[in-house]
Amino acid sequence: MHKEHILIVDDSHDMLEVLRRQLGDLGYGTFQASNVMDAVDILKGSTPDLLITDLQMPGVNGMQLVKYASEHFPKLPILVITGFPSVEGAVDAVPSGAIDYLVKPFTKAELEVAVNKSLLEKRSSIQAEVLTTPGSKDRSSLTFHGIIGQSEALQKSIDIIERINDNRVTVLINGESGTGKELVARAIHYSGRFAKSPFIAVNCGGIPENLLESELFGYAKGAFTGAETTRAGFFQAADGGTIFLDEIGNASLQVQQRLLRVLQEKEVTMIGSQKAQKIEVRVVAATNSDLLEMSKKGTFREDLYYRLNVVNLEIPPLRNRKDDIPILAKYFMGKFGREFNKTGLKITQKAMGLLLRYHWPGNIRELENTIQRSLIMADDEIGIDQLPDYLKMAAPVNETDDHQWATLAEMEKKYIEKVLLSVGGNKTKAAEILGIDRKTLRGKVG
Repeated sequence: MHKEHILIVDDSHDMLEVLRRQLGDLGYGTFQASNVMDAVDILKGSTPDLLITDLQMPGVNGMQLVKYASEHFPKLPILVITGFPSVEGAVDAVPSGAIDYLVKPFTKAELEVAVNKSLLEKRSSIQAEVLTTPGSKDRSSLTFHGIIGQSEALQKSIDIIERINDNRVTVLINGESGTGKELVARAIHYSGRFAKSPFIAVNCGGIPENLLESELFGYAKGAFTGAETTRAGFFQAADGGTIFLDEIGNASLQVQQRLLRVLQEKEVTMIGSQKAQKIEVRVVAATNSDLLEMSKKGTFREDLYYRLNVVNLEIPPLRNRKDDIPILAKYFMGKFGREFNKTGLKITQKAMGLLLRYHWPGNIRELENTIQRSLIMADDEIGIDQLPDYLKMAAPVNETDDHQWATLAEMEKKYIEKVLLSVGGNKTKAAEILGIDRKTLRGKVG
């Protein structure tokens, strides 16, 4: 199997070494360059699968490398790394050809997520070319632009994606934490005719409330203390493409009001400016909250809810698509098998039975974590002994089992309590195992 190689470019030798080690641990080979001219020579003489570049470098800067690579190597995904003071440069790099950006300092886990997203989009674009070749519209594949599975519930979601991917209709994705809402948003973008335009993902729950408004809409010079230059926001960066607003329920009412105007008028006004800028952006929002219920309580604008909910896409939880569990497990076995040099291992029938019987409150993210940990513990195969203790405690449901009369919420709470018990009540550890954040965990168990 082809080992994927990544070209990393940074004038800091310490950063190059950190990236080399971390990417090596993740199973990738690397090319390294400390300046843009060396990077161009490497690009001409080799075929990396991904380019990771810093922006702030002496002489020829990283932005020029992004433009050069996107022009001469259009199929090469580009990931920009940047410091907080130059985030605006990273935002500007997206329309120039970068797929995504990563803000320093970042963890190994954050690097892995960003690299996986960038490489996934490359694979998706290659797959799209195959699918659009005359006579090759076969829907029997196990994947659709990174979405893995064949269950009926999942196919219904894919059918909707194929109906909307070529227009700018606003989409609201509903789904529990860990179901892959961002993956679905990327599939909407990269499977349609706007695939070569920017895709900007914004986690509305991950940006401080006092910064979200300026990050989304930009600001004019002098708009507030510290606004020393005029800076475009995520909406301007996404012009012509798609902006994905994850955890939209966390946006403040002030941000909601501005967003409503963008949807109504198709224009953005920077903070501190009176001049509106026309934009053509497809808005895809996602939530694991009940926005309609929030609107009744006054925490989410009802008019915005209906503006966002033009097309509603419900992503089924893993417990409702259990036919996909063996397929997903095999995928994660291959993914982590290459990383841990444990390819070819299999899951025993009894272990698979437990995976199929488990409720998966953390959905696909929890399954991925489970396979990753189990593979680390395995020698020849993943059996029951390699699975986490809390998963083994999941009792089978049969005709005489009182659990069958419990509500889904009650079953979910019992499973989460078992996970907490297995880690000594450590909520941070439990949330990590389940693939959910601490806030979601608190909401589920109180």
